[in-house]
Amino acid sequence: MHSKYQPRTYRNNTISDGLVSFRAAYEETDVFICADSNLSKKANDIIISLRLDIKKYIRDNPEFYKSLNPVSQNNNAPAIVRNMIGASKVCGVGPMAAVAGAVAEAIGRQLLRYSSQVIVENGGDIFMSSKIKRVVGVYAGEASVFRDKLAIQIGPEDMPCGVCTSSATVGHSLSFGKADAVVVLSPSASIADACATALCNKVKTEFDIDRVIEYGKSIEGIIGILIIIKDKLGVWGNVKLIDI
Repeated sequence: MHSKYQPRTYRNNTISDGLVSFRAAYEETDVFICADSNLSKKANDIIISLRLDIKKYIRDNPEFYKSLNPVSQNNNAPAIVRNMIGASKVCGVGPMAAVAGAVAEAIGRQLLRYSSQVIVENGGDIFMSSKIKRVVGVYAGEASVFRDKLAIQIGPEDMPCGVCTSSATVGHSLSFGKADAVVVLSPSASIADACATALCNKVKTEFDIDRVIEYGKSIEGIIGILIIIKDKLGVWGNVKLIDI
């Protein structure tokens, strides 16, 4: 649960039509939320509870934090932990690969009790439930030929939805691949997050794009994939790319 904080300057470009935007943060968890009203107090309480659940489980089960491979499911574990373990099993990665998406989704689903629409962004991983179409920008690095050019439009028919990104060239996340951005869409943000990591690990060159997309299509629950490496991209499923 420890990571170096990076300023989320991309949040300055957020436009949330019809919704109120606010930040909620506790320790290393820093999320940006859009909802019908400012629910920052409720969001902070949720974050604290989630972090306590995860940290306590790590203390008792250190392999949960350290493993780069799936670990055994524990039916007595907190819901957030079970979701992470389940997503990691589906995608063949360690459970911490799903943490950002799982936390975003847990916050979002709990806030839906108080708001008809919710968007939660956690370090670039997003859970959204909206009544109208939304646009998510794609960031593949400052040097990418696709910088400030691409976005994904997501309609209400595909929500609730997780939109998660993994990169080998942007940020500090561990990756064994070379992709500038792998974006995955799934009804489960925890699965989208774990899958983005798994696919990013497999992209070594632009010639891997088609093969990795084929692999990603076989993972249950995935509805869309975008892979960017250098000046090449590949796309599959419910990914409607638009120019920005």
